[in-house]
Amino acid sequence: MIGLGSYAFLWQQSDRVDEPLSLIEVFAATRALGVDLFQICDYAPLETMTSRELADAAAAARDLGITVELGTRGVEPLRLARFLGLAAIFGARLVRSMLPAGDLREAERSLREALPAYEKAGVDLALETYEQVATADQIGLIETIGSERLGICLDPANVVARLENPRQTVEQTAPYVRNVHAKDFGFTRRLGWVGFTYSGAPMGGGLHDYDHLLTTVRPRERGINEIVEHWLPWQGDAETTVRAERDWTRTAVEFLRSAQ
Repeated sequence: MIGLGSYAFLWQQSDRVDEPLSLIEVFAATRALGVDLFQICDYAPLETMTSRELADAAAAARDLGITVELGTRGVEPLRLARFLGLAAIFGARLVRSMLPAGDLREAERSLREALPAYEKAGVDLALETYEQVATADQIGLIETIGSERLGICLDPANVVARLENPRQTVEQTAPYVRNVHAKDFGFTRRLGWVGFTYSGAPMGGGLHDYDHLLTTVRPRERGINEIVEHWLPWQGDAETTVRAERDWTRTAVEFLRSAQ
């Protein structure tokens, strides 16, 4: 299923615009694009919302026909338990998180403590590929723990900062993928030709070989959701940036719908 994530609304929900979108307004904007999946990911207000606000947001998602996934960072047992509770409120079947950098032995202990509750609830925990943890180490941890509810949130863009190859990361992680972050990326020369900027690109306009991901991971055959995100730099003013963000989202949704 194709979905949108919080990073597709990064600027529209930020304090750099005059009227940031609320979570419920983001659900409505998602529905307006004919999309019925949204991943609330790294959205700080989620953790300070009252019980009533959470219930109202969950009800709005249900009324709009929006399926919800959640995203946080870290694997501390209390944090993962908190998000499992939020998953129950929203009816979410997946929580994305990110491993801490460094020695993974403490992360393994934390995951072993937290995962039985996820297994009992039937909720997947998907650890995102990113530059702070080697992909091979992440795979090794998942294999060592061996939980049916523990897998990978595949984001090939992130690993470039670790000098890992996105295509190889797709191939390494394919058997373990439970969630995909779909965004494009590329390099541009900096002014004066001194170095490069690594940043986002409209979907289909960058370096990401998404066809390779589709054929290797087979997300649509396996029921793995593809969540649209962006790395859109600030465009100089709020109006231009918001317009670009909306355009990139439409482009990404159209690209994913047409991809085979």
